Parts: sequence; C-alpha cells; structure tokens
Amino acid sequence: MTDTPGWASPGSAPSSEGREPGASGPAEPADRPGTTEPAPQPGTDPQGPGTKWSKEQPPPGQWSAPTGAPSPNQPPPPPPPGPGWGGQQPGGPGPGGYGGGYGGPPGGYGGPPPGPGGYGTPGGHPAWGGGWGGPPPAAKPGVIPLRPLGVGEILDGAVSTMRTYWRTVLGIALAVAAVTDICLVLVEGFFLNDALAGAQLDSRTATPDDLYRALRDSMIGTGIVTVISAAAVIVATALLTTITSRAVLGKPVSTGEAWREARPQIPKLAGLLVLLGLITIGVIVAGALPGILVMVTDGSDAGGSALFALGILAGVVIAVWLAIRYYLAAPALMLERQGITKAMSRSAKLVRGAWWRVFGIQLLAWLIANIVSAIVTIPFALIGAAVSGDGMDNFLGTSGERVGWTFLIIRGIGSLIGTTLTLPISAGVTVLLYIDQRIRREALDLELARAAGVQGYGTNTSGPVPGS
Repeated sequence: MTDTPGWASPGSAPSSEGREPGASGPAEPADRPGTTEPAPQPGTDPQGPGTKWSKEQPPPGQWSAPTGAPSPNQPPPPPPPGPGWGGQQPGGPGPGGYGGGYGGPPGGYGGPPPGPGGYGTPGGHPAWGGGWGGPPPAAKPGVIPLRPLGVGEILDGAVSTMRTYWRTVLGIALAVAAVTDICLVLVEGFFLNDALAGAQLDSRTATPDDLYRALRDSMIGTGIVTVISAAAVIVATALLTTITSRAVLGKPVSTGEAWREARPQIPKLAGLLVLLGLITIGVIVAGALPGILVMVTDGSDAGGSALFALGILAGVVIAVWLAIRYYLAAPALMLERQGITKAMSRSAKLVRGAWWRVFGIQLLAWLIANIVSAIVTIPFALIGAAVSGDGMDNFLGTSGERVGWTFLIIRGIGSLIGTTLTLPISAGVTVLLYIDQRIRREALDLELARAAGVQGYGTNTSGPVPGS
C-alpha cells in the first residue's frame, strides 16, 4: 500500500457477519435444547420427550447462530458424533480435510468462494490455504500495468514495446541509425582522415598552421555529424514517444499514424533540445570562465589552472542536475501538446522530490544501452581491423594515419546494428518514466484506463509496487 497520488490503496477487509469477533469455536446449532427444558434423566430415551432435537437436521456446516443465551444451569451439549480428524461435523471441516474452515461447508482445498461472513467461508474464518490472497492485480491493457512502476517494469516495458511493435519501432530506429552512421562514415573518411593524417600531430615537424587546419576540419566534420544526428534523433524521439504511449494502452500504431500525430510537435521538440543543449554548454563555459580570466589577466598558470578545473567540475555538476530536472520535458511536450517553456516547467514539477530516482533509472538505461552497443560494435571493429590490415593502432585511433574505407564500413555496420537495438530502449525508458511519475503524482492510471476501455477501473485497484 502506498500513499502516492493516483494510487488506489487496497480496500479494508469486509466486516464479518454471523460471528462475534474473537470467537474461536464453531457455531452451535440453533435448535439446541431450550433453557427451560430439563436434561434427560438416566434411563430415559434421549429421543423422547426430554429433548427438543429434531429428526430433520440441516446439512452440516449450515447451522445458524443461537438466538438466545443459554441458562447458567444448562449443561453443555454432548459432543457431536464423528470419526475425529477428517470426519464430517456440524460447522467443521468436511470430507477431505480442513478445507471448509470453521462454520464452513464441507470441502477440501480450493473450496467455494468467500461468503458474506468474511474472507473464506460463511462462518467468518478463512479456510486453511484459502485465506486472503492480496488485492487483485492492476489492469494491464498494454506493455505495463496501470500503477506505479518498479525499475524492472520500466525496462521490461521498453523492451516489450520494441518486441510487440517490432516492425514499426525497428524500422524507425534502423532509418535513424542508417542516416547517422552513413554520415559519420563519410565525414570521417573525407574530413577527419585527411585532417588527422595530414597534420601529423604526433610529429615534431607539425606547424601551427597544420594544427589549426586539423582543428578546423575536425570541428567542421564533427559539427556536420552532430547536426544530422540531432535531427535524426529528434524525429526518432518524436515517433517512438508516440508509439510507446499507444503501446501503454495496448493499441497498435503504424509509422504513418505515428508521424501524423508527432509531426506538429517536431519543430517545438527541436527547439527544446537545442535550448537544453545551449543551457548545458553555457553552464559549463560559465564555470570555466573565471579560471580562463585569471590565467589571461594575472598570468598565474597554477592558480588559474586550479580555478579552471574547479569551475569545469562545478559546471558539469550543475549541468547534470539541470539535465535530470528537464529530462521529462520531451515526452511532456509530445504527449501533452505543450510549448517549450511549459514542457520544461512540467518536467521540473514531475522530477521534484524524485531527482535521484530519475537519475538512477536514466543512468541504468544508459549503461545497458552502451553495454549492448559495445557488445555488438566491438566485434565488427575487430573484424574490420583484421580484414583491412590497418591493425590495432587504427582500431584504437592512435596511429595518426589514414583509416581505410574497409575498416570504416565494417565498423559502421556494427554501429548501425547497435544503434537500432538501443535507441528504442532509451526512448521507451524516457516515456515510461514520464508516465510512471504522472501516475504517482496525478493519478494518470485512471485516465489511461478510461482511454484503454478498462471497465470498473479504480474500485479494486491494484497490486503492490514491486520496486521503486
């Protein structure tokens, strides 16, 4: 049971009927001897006038509660006949063992459903092995249950989305990875190779002009790859966000439908990501600026270098804090049709009080994605180095010589496969974490249940949270 917003706590136990709290024995028959009738005398017929027992008894286990209190002078009734353990007694367990519980009908394990007397049998006591089994599970119309999610459920939901809608998801990821990796191979083959090999940076004969030209070409090539990759990632994020939100409801979606839904928000998403990138760079530069000024004005290399390092460190810490604070801005912008500033405000509100949780889940997803990518990419890079004959120096990027096209292409194929597999997981974790935070804070599970067509949701919801 949790007190997070949007989370229906399990209902309290229904009140017992027919038995008083604290009663420990089976219910006595209603037709027991009256309080004014004397006990049978020795030698008389027990079925004669001295007793009020009827010859037609109700079935065992269905005795009603006594209607009046017995007289203090009334002796207790004789014990009911029966073979003992496993025998059929009024109000006791029926044939097959202790399955009916106190005051319940005969039966073994897996007896009839609970009656009005409480959890278990009509007597108000649970049967052996048939007590309260916990609240009913949460509705799960799609890839996740509609309740606060654990870390494993978020990761499993991202993988399930990719597995359920693999044609759409992998098609989008493959297209984005193909554009990005082809551009990277071309830029590295035409720009970076010539810049690094021509400058001979490891040689003492390199002139300042060579270094400047190498730095300029490297920045141009890196900038081209960054812009193309950012554009591809923006489109992929928009489409995968839409697909994941539909997967939560269990509704299929095609690439065309996802594009039609996401297209109006793509310019805003691009502006959001550019703004977040500028904020990150600006914070780091602002942290390094005091050290740079000290080194330029005072000429103190030691003091300026220390201040520069501390400023960079402080800037990185603040940049990471801001990145997590606005980590959910992209799904908020796409799914709520918000503007840029409103999406950033929504992300800050959802992350407030859960910064470390969001950071931990994002870091875990990042580690998993990079490990999977490395497992796929490194063998292709080794094969490329062996086939091209460039050797391990070019594989590690330490030779300073021109890298062959064979190596670049084979390594690019491995990078293509790795990006195709990991991009949907990263995007899915972001969207599911956004949905999880809204379920915890805003009871979004009720809205999702209505959108998915779940009947009667919200009354008997839901199972416990497996983790947080």
